[in-house]
Amino acid sequence: MIASLAMGGYGAYVWTAVAVFFIVLLIDTLAPLARRRRNLRDIRARIARQENRRRPGTPASNEPNA
Repeated sequence: MIASLAMGGYGAYVWTAVAVFFIVLLIDTLAPLARRRRNLRDIRARIARQENRRRPGTPASNEPNA
C-alpha cells in the first residue's frame, strides 16, 4: 500500500498536484456562486434606492427626518 502511494519516488509531486487540482476545482465552483450572490445583492440595493427616490413624501437618504 505504501509503495503504491509513493509512486516510485514521485508520490510527493503527484499528490501535491492532485491536491492543487482539487483546490482549483473547488475555487472554480465557488467563485461564480459568490459573484452571483454579490451581483444579486447589488441589484436589490440599486432597485431599493430607485424605489426610495420615486416615492413622494419620503425624505432623501441624506436629509434628516423632520
